[in-house]
Amino acid sequence: MAKKEGHRSSRYQEDADDKTNDPVAIWQKMMGEMEKGFNSFANQAMSSPEFSQAMNRAGGVAAGAQKQLGELMEKYLVSMNLPSRDQVTGLAERLQSIEAQIGEMKSMLSQIAASSGISQGFDGAPKPPRTKRPPSENGGQT
Repeated sequence: MAKKEGHRSSRYQEDADDKTNDPVAIWQKMMGEMEKGFNSFANQAMSSPEFSQAMNRAGGVAAGAQKQLGELMEKYLVSMNLPSRDQVTGLAERLQSIEAQIGEMKSMLSQIAASSGISQGFDGAPKPPRTKRPPSENGGQT
C-alpha cells in the first residue's frame, strides 16, 4: 500500500512539472500578471484630479468641435440650397401629421357614407376619362 501512495505523489509531481513547463500556462500567468499591473496603474491614474480635469477639457474640446462642424455643415447645406437634418425632420413630422389627418378624414367620410347608404365603390379620387382610341385600320389614330 505504501507503494501506491508513493506512486500517487510522483504522479502529482509530474502534473505539477507539466504545468510549470507548459507554455500555455506560462503565457496565461504572464498575461494575468500584466493585466493586474495595468489595472492598478489605470486605477491610480484615473483617481487623480489631473486625469479628471484632462478628461473634462478633452470632452469640452470635442463638444465644441462637434458644434462647429454642425454649424459649418448647416452653412454648407444652405449655400447648396439643400435642407438640413432639422429641416428634414420637421418636414417628416409635418407629413406624418398630415397623413394622420387624412386618415381621420377618410374614416369620417366612410362613416358618413355608411350612415347615408352611399356605395363606397371608389378607392380615392375618380379616374380621368380614357381619351386614347385604338389605332384605325389605316395605321393612324382617330
